[in-house]
Amino acid sequence: MCIRIAVVDDLPKIATWDPDEVTILVDRGTHPHDLIRELHAILTIDLGAPASPCAGLLCFCGTRVELPRELEPVAVLSGAPTL
Repeated sequence: MCIRIAVVDDLPKIATWDPDEVTILVDRGTHPHDLIRELHAILTIDLGAPASPCAGLLCFCGTRVELPRELEPVAVLSGAPTL
């Protein structure tokens, strides 16, 4: 099962891993640069996903992680070489 990303309100951190739902919860309104950096760290460091500066955010199985529509302006940054 691939990792999903869900946007929630009033999360105490920028992003947090929810293993029960195989979901990374992200706080609504987080600055895009901080969000992408945090998601990249959770995926690669905590979950062992492959790191590829050109592929954007990847699941531990290698599949691209899709961002919710609410975060679409951020999606342009997900493939940035400097995460």
